[in-house]
Amino acid sequence: MASQDRTERPRAEHQESLWVLAISPLVWAAHFMACYLTAAIWCAKQGRGAELGSVRLTIAAYTAVAMVAIAATAWMGWRRHRFGSAATPHDLDTPADRQRFLGFATLLLSALSGVATLYVALTAVFFETCR
Repeated sequence: MASQDRTERPRAEHQESLWVLAISPLVWAAHFMACYLTAAIWCAKQGRGAELGSVRLTIAAYTAVAMVAIAATAWMGWRRHRFGSAATPHDLDTPADRQRFLGFATLLLSALSGVATLYVALTAVFFETCR
């Protein structure tokens, strides 16, 4: 796959989607719900004093998958942000600057979602039982 040429024209705006902005926060929300439901169901079935050994491994797997998805979205945002050769700030009313701005916003939301995902996963590190 050839790398994107910085001199090529941006994609037409009707081909762009704002949904890319929402991918990372949606991945974080899905990760949060999966971790919470897994731990809640495990503790409801096993009792209050149950060890969280297998749940911790499951949360680690959820976290790895979520971080890969968030990193891929961040990479897409980075590529959109670095499109062309214009300097920041991207505040002109041109399709290329709008694409760069949306790429930067996607990158920042991905970073925030990555931190939030890691904070959710830290609960599995600190809690050893269902208490």
